Amino acid sequence: MLIVDAQIHIWTGHKPANPNHRQILDFTAEDVLKEMDDAGVNAAVIHPPGWDPNSNALAVAAARKYANRFAILANFPLDKPDSRTGIDRVKGQPGVLGLRFALNQPHQKTWLTDGSLDWLWAAAERAGMPVALIGVNLLQAVPKIAQGHPGLKLIIDHYGRPDKTWSHLPDLLAAAKSPNVALKATGGPSYSSEPYPYRDIHGHIRKLYDAFGPERMFWGTDITRMPTSWRQCVTMFTEELPWLSAKDKELIMGRALCNWIGWKLPA
Repeated sequence: MLIVDAQIHIWTGHKPANPNHRQILDFTAEDVLKEMDDAGVNAAVIHPPGWDPNSNALAVAAARKYANRFAILANFPLDKPDSRTGIDRVKGQPGVLGLRFALNQPHQKTWLTDGSLDWLWAAAERAGMPVALIGVNLLQAVPKIAQGHPGLKLIIDHYGRPDKTWSHLPDLLAAAKSPNVALKATGGPSYSSEPYPYRDIHGHIRKLYDAFGPERMFWGTDITRMPTSWRQCVTMFTEELPWLSAKDKELIMGRALCNWIGWKLPA
Protein backbone atom coordinates (compact mmCIF):
# COMPACT_ATOMS: atom_id res chain seq x y z
CA MET A 1 0.00 0.00 0.00
CA LEU A 2 1.25 3.46 -0.91
CA ILE A 3 1.35 5.57 2.26
CA VAL A 4 1.60 9.33 1.75
CA ASP A 5 1.48 11.79 4.63
CA ALA A 6 -0.72 14.75 3.68
CA GLN A 7 1.14 17.26 5.88
CA ILE A 8 4.60 17.68 7.31
CA HIS A 9 6.92 20.63 7.97
CA ILE A 10 10.68 20.92 7.54
CA TRP A 11 12.81 23.84 8.68
CA THR A 12 16.33 24.94 9.61
CA GLY A 13 17.76 27.51 11.98
CA HIS A 14 14.50 28.46 13.71
CA LYS A 15 12.43 27.00 16.53
CA PRO A 16 8.72 26.67 15.74
CA ALA A 17 6.60 29.62 16.79
CA ASN A 18 3.84 27.17 17.67
CA PRO A 19 4.87 25.62 21.00
CA ASN A 20 2.99 22.42 20.15
CA HIS A 21 5.61 21.58 17.55
CA ARG A 22 8.97 20.07 18.48
CA GLN A 23 11.07 22.89 19.86
CA ILE A 24 14.18 22.15 17.85
CA LEU A 25 16.20 24.38 15.53
CA ASP A 26 16.37 21.98 12.60
CA PHE A 27 14.10 19.31 11.16
CA THR A 28 15.53 18.57 7.73
CA ALA A 29 14.47 16.43 4.81
CA GLU A 30 16.97 13.82 5.90
CA ASP A 31 15.57 13.82 9.45
CA VAL A 32 12.09 13.31 8.03
CA LEU A 33 13.15 10.52 5.69
CA LYS A 34 14.71 8.53 8.52
CA GLU A 35 11.49 8.71 10.54
CA MET A 36 9.36 7.97 7.47
CA ASP A 37 11.42 4.90 6.64
CA ASP A 38 11.15 3.64 10.22
CA ALA A 39 7.35 4.04 10.07
CA GLY A 40 6.81 2.65 6.57
CA VAL A 41 5.69 5.99 5.10
CA ASN A 42 6.53 6.24 1.40
CA ALA A 43 6.11 9.95 0.74
CA ALA A 44 4.88 13.20 2.26
CA VAL A 45 3.61 16.64 1.29
CA ILE A 46 5.70 19.46 2.73
CA HIS A 47 3.90 22.58 3.98
CA PRO A 48 6.60 25.28 4.39
CA PRO A 49 6.10 26.72 7.90
CA GLY A 50 5.90 30.42 8.63
CA TRP A 51 8.48 30.35 11.40
CA ASP A 52 11.30 29.72 8.89
CA PRO A 53 11.49 32.50 6.27
CA ASN A 54 13.52 30.19 4.01
CA SER A 55 11.10 27.27 4.28
CA ASN A 56 9.73 27.47 0.73
CA ALA A 57 13.23 27.29 -0.75
CA LEU A 58 14.11 24.47 1.65
CA ALA A 59 11.04 22.51 0.52
CA VAL A 60 11.88 22.99 -3.16
CA ALA A 61 15.42 21.73 -2.56
CA ALA A 62 14.04 18.65 -0.79
CA ALA A 63 11.55 17.91 -3.56
CA ARG A 64 14.22 18.37 -6.22
CA LYS A 65 16.57 15.94 -4.43
CA TYR A 66 13.91 13.40 -3.42
CA ALA A 67 11.27 13.71 -6.14
CA ASN A 68 9.46 10.48 -5.28
CA ARG A 69 9.39 11.25 -1.56
CA PHE A 70 8.29 14.89 -1.30
CA ALA A 71 5.76 17.21 -2.91
CA ILE A 72 4.89 20.73 -1.76
CA LEU A 73 1.86 22.87 -1.02
CA ALA A 74 3.61 26.21 -1.23
CA ASN A 75 2.67 29.59 0.17
CA PHE A 76 3.43 33.27 -0.31
CA PRO A 77 2.33 36.48 1.46
CA LEU A 78 -1.23 37.43 0.61
CA ASP A 79 -1.07 41.11 1.59
CA LYS A 80 2.00 42.37 -0.26
CA PRO A 81 2.17 44.49 -3.43
CA ASP A 82 3.32 41.46 -5.45
CA SER A 83 0.85 38.97 -3.91
CA ARG A 84 -1.22 38.64 -7.05
CA THR A 85 1.75 37.28 -8.97
CA GLY A 86 2.51 34.74 -6.25
CA ILE A 87 0.98 31.79 -8.05
CA ASP A 88 3.02 32.56 -11.15
CA ARG A 89 6.18 32.58 -9.03
CA VAL A 90 5.63 29.24 -7.31
CA LYS A 91 3.87 27.22 -9.99
CA GLY A 92 6.29 25.02 -11.86
CA GLN A 93 8.93 24.97 -9.14
CA PRO A 94 10.14 21.45 -8.33
CA GLY A 95 7.57 19.58 -6.27
CA VAL A 96 4.97 22.37 -6.08
CA LEU A 97 1.54 20.86 -6.73
CA GLY A 98 -0.69 23.27 -4.84
CA LEU A 99 -0.95 25.97 -2.20
CA ARG A 100 -1.56 26.08 1.53
CA PHE A 101 -2.41 29.05 3.70
CA ALA A 102 -2.76 29.12 7.48
CA LEU A 103 -4.81 32.22 8.24
CA ASN A 104 -4.52 32.21 12.02
CA GLN A 105 -3.08 35.64 12.79
CA PRO A 106 -5.33 38.37 14.23
CA HIS A 107 -5.11 40.55 11.12
CA GLN A 108 -6.17 37.60 8.94
CA LYS A 109 -9.35 36.69 10.81
CA THR A 110 -11.74 38.26 8.31
CA TRP A 111 -9.91 37.39 5.12
CA LEU A 112 -11.96 34.26 4.38
CA THR A 113 -15.29 36.04 4.64
CA ASP A 114 -14.81 39.70 3.66
CA GLY A 115 -13.81 39.25 0.03
CA SER A 116 -10.12 39.97 0.61
CA LEU A 117 -9.11 36.72 -1.10
CA ASP A 118 -11.59 36.60 -3.95
CA TRP A 119 -8.69 37.20 -6.33
CA LEU A 120 -6.85 34.17 -4.92
CA TRP A 121 -9.68 31.71 -5.52
CA ALA A 122 -10.08 32.90 -9.09
CA ALA A 123 -6.33 32.79 -9.77
CA ALA A 124 -5.86 29.34 -8.25
CA GLU A 125 -8.84 28.01 -10.20
CA ARG A 126 -7.38 29.33 -13.46
CA ALA A 127 -3.96 27.89 -12.61
CA GLY A 128 -5.32 24.47 -11.62
CA MET A 129 -3.70 24.77 -8.20
CA PRO A 130 -5.45 23.03 -5.28
CA VAL A 131 -5.60 25.15 -2.11
CA ALA A 132 -5.43 23.83 1.46
CA LEU A 133 -6.66 26.09 4.25
CA ILE A 134 -6.94 26.55 7.97
CA GLY A 135 -8.25 29.67 9.64
CA VAL A 136 -11.00 31.46 11.50
CA ASN A 137 -14.49 31.01 9.98
CA LEU A 138 -13.10 28.55 7.44
CA LEU A 139 -16.05 26.17 7.61
CA GLN A 140 -18.51 29.00 7.12
CA ALA A 141 -16.52 30.34 4.15
CA VAL A 142 -15.69 27.12 2.30
CA PRO A 143 -19.13 26.32 0.83
CA LYS A 144 -19.41 29.78 -0.75
CA ILE A 145 -15.85 29.62 -2.11
CA ALA A 146 -16.41 26.10 -3.46
CA GLN A 147 -19.71 26.95 -5.13
CA GLY A 148 -18.34 30.15 -6.64
CA HIS A 149 -15.30 28.36 -8.07
CA PRO A 150 -16.36 24.81 -9.03
CA GLY A 151 -13.07 24.20 -10.82
CA LEU A 152 -11.02 24.93 -7.69
CA LYS A 153 -10.01 22.01 -5.50
CA LEU A 154 -10.08 22.95 -1.82
CA ILE A 155 -8.68 21.04 1.16
CA ILE A 156 -9.75 21.62 4.75
CA ASP A 157 -6.79 21.06 7.08
CA HIS A 158 -6.65 19.06 10.31
CA TYR A 159 -10.29 17.89 10.46
CA GLY A 160 -11.22 21.58 10.47
CA ARG A 161 -9.27 22.01 13.75
CA PRO A 162 -11.76 20.55 16.26
CA ASP A 163 -12.10 21.35 19.92
CA LYS A 164 -12.31 18.44 22.37
CA THR A 165 -16.06 18.10 21.81
CA TRP A 166 -15.85 18.36 18.00
CA SER A 167 -18.62 20.95 18.15
CA HIS A 168 -17.75 22.06 14.61
CA LEU A 169 -18.77 18.71 13.13
CA PRO A 170 -22.14 19.83 11.66
CA ASP A 171 -20.43 22.64 9.73
CA LEU A 172 -17.69 20.29 8.55
CA LEU A 173 -20.22 17.71 7.37
CA ALA A 174 -22.08 20.46 5.52
CA ALA A 175 -18.87 21.49 3.74
CA ALA A 176 -18.55 17.92 2.44
CA LYS A 177 -21.61 18.49 0.23
CA SER A 178 -19.42 20.47 -2.19
CA PRO A 179 -17.71 17.91 -4.45
CA ASN A 180 -14.62 20.10 -4.87
CA VAL A 181 -13.89 20.12 -1.10
CA ALA A 182 -11.66 17.47 0.48
CA LEU A 183 -10.55 16.85 4.06
CA LYS A 184 -7.11 16.32 5.52
CA ALA A 185 -7.45 13.70 8.26
CA THR A 186 -4.30 15.04 9.87
CA GLY A 187 -3.42 15.60 13.52
CA GLY A 188 -5.98 13.14 14.86
CA PRO A 189 -4.14 12.04 18.02
CA SER A 190 -3.85 15.65 19.17
CA TYR A 191 -7.64 15.97 19.19
CA SER A 192 -8.19 12.91 21.37
CA SER A 193 -8.47 12.73 25.16
CA GLU A 194 -7.44 9.07 25.24
CA PRO A 195 -4.23 7.10 24.61
CA TYR A 196 -3.63 5.09 21.46
CA PRO A 197 -5.68 4.01 19.51
CA TYR A 198 -7.65 7.20 20.35
CA ARG A 199 -11.03 5.51 20.26
CA ASP A 200 -12.91 8.62 21.36
CA ILE A 201 -12.39 10.16 17.89
CA HIS A 202 -13.18 7.05 15.83
CA GLY A 203 -16.88 7.87 15.68
CA HIS A 204 -16.14 11.37 14.38
CA ILE A 205 -13.82 9.94 11.75
CA ARG A 206 -16.56 7.53 10.66
CA LYS A 207 -19.05 10.37 10.19
CA LEU A 208 -16.52 12.28 8.13
CA TYR A 209 -15.71 9.19 6.07
CA ASP A 210 -19.42 8.77 5.35
CA ALA A 211 -19.68 12.43 4.28
CA PHE A 212 -16.48 12.90 2.27
CA GLY A 213 -15.85 9.34 1.12
CA PRO A 214 -12.42 7.75 0.71
CA GLU A 215 -11.59 9.75 -2.43
CA ARG A 216 -11.80 13.09 -0.56
CA MET A 217 -10.25 12.09 2.78
CA PHE A 218 -6.48 12.25 3.13
CA TRP A 219 -4.54 10.62 5.99
CA GLY A 220 -1.58 12.46 7.47
CA THR A 221 0.08 13.54 10.68
CA ASP A 222 1.65 16.99 11.04
CA ILE A 223 4.15 14.73 12.76
CA THR A 224 6.18 17.32 14.66
CA ARG A 225 3.24 18.09 16.94
CA MET A 226 1.95 14.54 17.42
CA PRO A 227 1.89 12.99 20.91
CA THR A 228 2.71 9.58 19.46
CA SER A 229 4.93 7.88 16.90
CA TRP A 230 4.53 8.12 13.16
CA ARG A 231 3.96 4.37 13.07
CA GLN A 232 1.00 4.60 15.44
CA CYS A 233 -0.47 7.41 13.36
CA VAL A 234 -0.39 4.94 10.46
CA THR A 235 -1.79 1.95 12.32
CA MET A 236 -4.65 3.92 13.86
CA PHE A 237 -6.08 3.96 10.33
CA THR A 238 -4.73 0.73 8.88
CA GLU A 239 -5.43 -1.51 11.90
CA GLU A 240 -7.89 0.19 14.27
CA LEU A 241 -10.76 1.27 11.98
CA PRO A 242 -12.30 -2.09 10.96
CA TRP A 243 -15.02 -0.47 8.85
CA LEU A 244 -12.43 0.69 6.32
CA SER A 245 -12.14 -1.72 3.39
CA ALA A 246 -8.83 -2.53 1.72
CA LYS A 247 -9.81 -0.22 -1.15
CA ASP A 248 -10.71 2.55 1.31
CA LYS A 249 -7.30 2.28 2.94
CA GLU A 250 -5.50 2.41 -0.42
CA LEU A 251 -7.26 5.68 -1.16
CA ILE A 252 -7.20 7.36 2.27
CA MET A 253 -3.61 6.42 3.08
CA GLY A 254 -2.21 8.06 -0.02
CA ARG A 255 -3.67 7.41 -3.43
CA ALA A 256 -6.64 9.81 -3.06
CA LEU A 257 -4.35 12.67 -2.09
CA CYS A 258 -2.08 11.98 -5.05
CA ASN A 259 -5.10 12.00 -7.35
CA TRP A 260 -6.38 15.30 -5.87
CA ILE A 261 -3.13 17.22 -6.27
CA GLY A 262 -1.88 15.43 -9.39
CA TRP A 263 1.15 13.74 -7.85
CA LYS A 264 2.10 10.90 -10.16
CA LEU A 265 3.90 8.60 -7.76
CA PRO A 266 4.83 5.08 -8.91
CA ALA A 267 2.79 2.21 -7.52
